[in-house]
Amino acid sequence: MAPIRILLADDHTLVRQGLRHLCEEVGGFVVVAEAENGAQAVALACAEQPDVILMDIVMPDVNGVEAIRRIMHVTPTTRIIALTMYRQEQFMLDAIRAGARGYLLKTVDIKELIAAIKAVHRGDYLIDPIIATRVLSEFYLPIPQRPRIEPLTESEMAILRLVARGAENEEIARMLKCSVYTVANRLRTTYEKLYVANRTQATLYALRQGWVALDEQPE
Repeated sequence: MAPIRILLADDHTLVRQGLRHLCEEVGGFVVVAEAENGAQAVALACAEQPDVILMDIVMPDVNGVEAIRRIMHVTPTTRIIALTMYRQEQFMLDAIRAGARGYLLKTVDIKELIAAIKAVHRGDYLIDPIIATRVLSEFYLPIPQRPRIEPLTESEMAILRLVARGAENEEIARMLKCSVYTVANRLRTTYEKLYVANRTQATLYALRQGWVALDEQPE
């Protein structure tokens, strides 16, 4: 069987060098290219057609989530693992929505990383257990007793669905042909109506209510 071909995308040279050593010497994989930013990752993914990409989330020029989204648009069969230091649930949700099949922290054990690459190459999905536990516990906890939820307007619901799919305020404003101020104002009203405090909580609420699916993309 041919070795798994890997693309490394990280803006830190030392990290890429370490990952190359682990992938080639420990995992028996072949590193076909390295990218130091998201734009390079997209170009190299198209040129090299790697089997698996290890993608940092926060990088210059084009961030990891946007790079994942662009890569999946042109090479949808590529398997991508977001490999990051960021534990925030919103980063994980954004990466998975963009098309990543894994979300792991850089503190992951070497054996776990090698196993994750093999699993994702087979088509599995993998999420760091600490982050997954936090998200799933909040997702499945019974909804606390709250005052009666005021129904959202059609405009507020449209904005919430786009937020849940990972769109930022500027993108939402362009899609709905309104101002960024209008988006922010209606989103603030939505938070108040749903008794949530931020985008992650609003996303989880929308998922629990069946208003949006995790794998949906902005139209």
